[in-house]
Amino acid sequence: MRRSIVMSSLAVATLVALVWAPGAVEARSVAQPPGVRTAGTAPASTAGTVPGGVEVAAAWTPPLSTRGRYIVDANGNRFKLKSGNWHGASGTWTGSGAVGDPANHHAGEKSDQMPLGLDRAPMSEIVAAFGELGLNSVRLPFSNEMIHDQRAVPDASVAANPELRGKTPLQVYDAAVQALTGAGLAVILNNHTNTSRWCCGVDGNERWNASQTADQWQNDWLFMARRYKDNQRVVGADLYNEVRRSVLDDPNWGLGDGHDWYSASQRMGDRILQEADPDLLIIVEGINWTGIPIDGFPHERPTLEPVQRLSHTLVKSNKLVYSAHFYGYTGPRHSGATGIGETSDPRYQDLSRDELYDVLRRQAFYVAAEPDAHFTAPVWISEFGVGGRDETGAKPRAWFADFVDYLIATDADFAYWPLVGWDQNRRGNGWALMHWDAAGSRMGLFDGDDWRAAAWTRLVNAPGRTGQVAPVAGWSMLTLDFSDFNQSLRMRAVPDWDSGARKASCPDGRRLAGLSHTGNRGLCTDVSAGDLWASSGGYEVVRDERHVRQGDWASGYTKLQCPQGSFLIGYAVRGAAVSSGLCAQSSVPLGMTGRTVWFDRGDNRPGGANGREFAYGHYKGQCANDEYAAGIAYTGRLGSRKTPDALLCRKLV
Repeated sequence: MRRSIVMSSLAVATLVALVWAPGAVEARSVAQPPGVRTAGTAPASTAGTVPGGVEVAAAWTPPLSTRGRYIVDANGNRFKLKSGNWHGASGTWTGSGAVGDPANHHAGEKSDQMPLGLDRAPMSEIVAAFGELGLNSVRLPFSNEMIHDQRAVPDASVAANPELRGKTPLQVYDAAVQALTGAGLAVILNNHTNTSRWCCGVDGNERWNASQTADQWQNDWLFMARRYKDNQRVVGADLYNEVRRSVLDDPNWGLGDGHDWYSASQRMGDRILQEADPDLLIIVEGINWTGIPIDGFPHERPTLEPVQRLSHTLVKSNKLVYSAHFYGYTGPRHSGATGIGETSDPRYQDLSRDELYDVLRRQAFYVAAEPDAHFTAPVWISEFGVGGRDETGAKPRAWFADFVDYLIATDADFAYWPLVGWDQNRRGNGWALMHWDAAGSRMGLFDGDDWRAAAWTRLVNAPGRTGQVAPVAGWSMLTLDFSDFNQSLRMRAVPDWDSGARKASCPDGRRLAGLSHTGNRGLCTDVSAGDLWASSGGYEVVRDERHVRQGDWASGYTKLQCPQGSFLIGYAVRGAAVSSGLCAQSSVPLGMTGRTVWFDRGDNRPGGANGREFAYGHYKGQCANDEYAAGIAYTGRLGSRKTPDALLCRKLV
């Protein structure tokens, strides 16, 4: 039985605000849109090799998309994100003391809402250093406050880049994007914080709507996506960083309230793809922390574990990437705090190698490791890192080596935190891979005295999947828990096809393959047949039995059946009751041989069914891979809620 501790809300708030650092406070270290959109090949980065390694910044053709667990370029070639974080534009102020005093900024590194280091080195030199590290992409954090700040940056903060004097922070961000993409690097925009404060504690930046409204967050993302739309090497939108508990409230995954990160990220991703830039990858990080980190209170780092029960289905199904963060001093149930507020839970660096790998797979890597599931997607470890020259601890060093080995073994996409730091006499925030001192002298990872160099070289030069990635069958989940889930862009462009009902439709190119008896869940796929929908876009909303003409396949039940030559791509409900079926005209002749799949009294799915568990805790039915769904049956008899009871599954040919 869990030990119960009663504390006043004031005591909890005080304790959490003072000592808790979920994600462990990263103790690591409008203008004309820049760039020109081209359909050609991006040039190689300025320096594409690592000592003893191979060229990693090879030519690639934007935009990027996904095929199963892999990110691919426009030619279908694997594009593994070998990235780093160039931080600073999201803020470095710790939240106390004068903003102008460097002592009040993380590690004394005052960025003035710009990518760090522009006071010490020309931007071209910094970008060239990223090429030396073997990177092909950069995660570029920003804050919402930075976007709106119209003040010119201090001259001293761009001393090594005088052409940036008089620019606003956003204009400097523009210049960084242009420099990175001009060097052939891919850029992932990252909404790191709301306010320009150092992340990630109880700091007003715990959620996308902690210090601003959800509408403001959405509007800012649409602004940023549109701003760089004409630069195709801006490849991704990383929607929000380390979503976590505030003093009194937890984020959640699917409850439908104002703290629901699943719903907020689903809506934001759809809006970016439909309203701003259809080419961007949409990157969704798992939940970083819930609960109060005190022994006896529930607390954990959910990361991507909820995805297996409730995954995203975007309006463009080949644009979803999941992400997660891992640091040795945090843990699956350890916030990373030290001293007051530290719990007895193990940190990742306290786990054995086998224990660590089991936890990593459970928390995140299973998403990419399990094919043919509704949740299958690339997983990008968009933050990991460790102290450098001054880190002498055996545990952090062993953790880093083990973690790098796991990234190599799983052929995972990654982004190191951070790339740039300050130093003085070769001392400073040692987490960075590249440092510059006040005189502009550089201290690099490969200078011979940084113990991380060997592991980093192994990582960026590790063998992995390259070349063409064949298209794979896709699976996706539909849910009508709280509102419409109309994921077909074609159906979004037509009038409301069942006014007053909650409507779900598969993304364009996919067909309905399964339904749950209760819970309003559905499963979509393009397996075996690809996109069947006729180019004319013809569809019909079926509310009665007018098309039931070849035998009663569910005697005594109401049957919503598609006309001949059509297949189900969606459904609508009123409450829990079926309201209509949505049928699309096929581009090819369809088979008429069929069977009834009942699921009113238990699961009825093909053996070894693809798609996986798409409706936890509910009975569900599913057609075979070589079938299409042509009808839904339900009953209105006493005791029934008119929920789906059976599917008519017919052979594709």
